[in-house]
Amino acid sequence: MGAGDEQREDAEQDVILYGVDDGIATITLNRPRYNNAQTGRLLYALDDAFKRAAGDDAVKAIVLRGAGKHFTAGHDIGSPERDVDQSQERVTLWYDHSDKVGGEFLYARESDVYLGLCRRWREIPKPTIAMVQGACISGGLMLAWVCDLIIASDDAFFADPVVHMGIPGVEYFAHAYELHPRIAKEFLMMGERMSADRAYQMGMVNRVFPLAELAAETYRIARKIAGMPRLGLALTKQAINHVEDLQGKRSAMDAAFAWHHFAHAQNIIESGDRLGGLDAKAMSRINKQIDNKQPVTGAPPADKSE
Repeated sequence: MGAGDEQREDAEQDVILYGVDDGIATITLNRPRYNNAQTGRLLYALDDAFKRAAGDDAVKAIVLRGAGKHFTAGHDIGSPERDVDQSQERVTLWYDHSDKVGGEFLYARESDVYLGLCRRWREIPKPTIAMVQGACISGGLMLAWVCDLIIASDDAFFADPVVHMGIPGVEYFAHAYELHPRIAKEFLMMGERMSADRAYQMGMVNRVFPLAELAAETYRIARKIAGMPRLGLALTKQAINHVEDLQGKRSAMDAAFAWHHFAHAQNIIESGDRLGGLDAKAMSRINKQIDNKQPVTGAPPADKSE
């Protein structure tokens, strides 16, 4: 199968799968060939699925999972279906990004497709559970963190290595709320994987199970939660989210989002690339170097001749 055939196949498949059984909606990220890397198409389809589950009175709880070996490797920065330059049907009032230049291009896009969607999903008035196996990297953290519970397999790992791009963490910047601030600094500044066991110890993950038991245990928990009164669950979620916001979560995220986009703009000036010249292959190489405790080599030096 050639690259063109792979691209057509991926374009034709359902990038999000949806089903309901026994009051539990299951939403599945379905790009396993690319480790469920998140295109705009996938994220807006995910929004449709969340909206469908939220509006269905038969659904009492929602499980978000990934097809294949990994939950999600994060934002798509290298597959044939990458669609960052394409116009999308937006869910907030932000204008179209596709014909904009410079820093405005990504600021407009990410205000909708990343920060806007994640905040929208956090407010779903039904319990949401992220079922995480394998990789949960960068943009994958955003999808897990907006859920009310995170249930992980013992092979799961979490990482946000975007500081290598000169960027201070992903757009939905919840690091210092999911982790102690000192641990959050380590997590970002070192870019290393955090195991499921350590994430559990840090309070970021609710439960850890052997991979073979992950699905059964996740749905057992989902069914138990689904047995609670619907309004009681919705009000409990609102109350705890409100506490986080009183602690400054929303305003802190607004500031981090601005710094994130300052970094994008600086990368454009220095290297002509929004990600500092680091594509999916380069980040994969960096991650392997980190895992093997080798010196990290990043993007080639920017051409300063012009």
